[in-house]
Amino acid sequence: MKKLSLFVLAFLPSCASAQHSGARADDESPRRTVTLASQDTTPVPNSQPMVVAASSERRFRSRTDSLEWVSAKNVADKSKGFRLIVSLQEKRLWAIVGEDTVLDTPVATAKGTTLKYGRRAWTFRTPRGIRTVLRKEADPVWIPPDWLYAEVASEYDLKLRKIERGQPIKLSDGRSLVVRDTLVGVIGKDSHFYQLPVDEHIVFDSTLYVPPTGTANRRVEGELGKYRLDLGDGYLLHGTPDKESIGLAATHGCIRLRDEDIEWLYTYVPVGTKVYIY
Repeated sequence: MKKLSLFVLAFLPSCASAQHSGARADDESPRRTVTLASQDTTPVPNSQPMVVAASSERRFRSRTDSLEWVSAKNVADKSKGFRLIVSLQEKRLWAIVGEDTVLDTPVATAKGTTLKYGRRAWTFRTPRGIRTVLRKEADPVWIPPDWLYAEVASEYDLKLRKIERGQPIKLSDGRSLVVRDTLVGVIGKDSHFYQLPVDEHIVFDSTLYVPPTGTANRRVEGELGKYRLDLGDGYLLHGTPDKESIGLAATHGCIRLRDEDIEWLYTYVPVGTKVYIY
């Protein structure tokens, strides 16, 4: 989901960094940074055999996968009233009132890949079935899950370690990594606390440190766009600054929309609305 940046911290010589060879189009000037993309919009070949349905546009991982699609689509086809319907195959969302479609728009869906790091693994899919809009939020803040840090650590060949409140971490240069209130920082050799930037990954001694939930270092503004609709279990309908991902299999499980479309949903879709995903 998030494209975070890993900056060179001149005042923190033990902080690791790298150069990015292809900055985003909206980066107007070069920066000493590497953009750590948490999505890959390039289709990734699946090691499992693909089952192709009657339509060449529909691809399934297995026969079970195709049967689940048929079942979920049948339920969606029989739905009534005001509802949202999402086709993961077609990467589209429809808002329907009775027999009338009032919104028909492309979306970005889960990329279907699996990330492995250490003993943990995450498979990025959006489950089919019926969900409910549980709540709506404007200007949402993203709290990155553990998989983001595992993804970055894997990409840059870093070790991974969590920062715990009340448990200072001794760094190789003699300083200590600590949490003060809602901020992560270092205790320098002069015993003073130096706050670390909240919009950068924390890397020392070839280790990526995961900030505790509840700290400003674990909050990312703007990554979910202007609005989000919560479907439960971590699955969202939300906006995105990555406009080019719309229409692709690019997410870690959520469904992304263009700004104008997520604003329409936020305005007109009440809490309690059913969402049929197939």
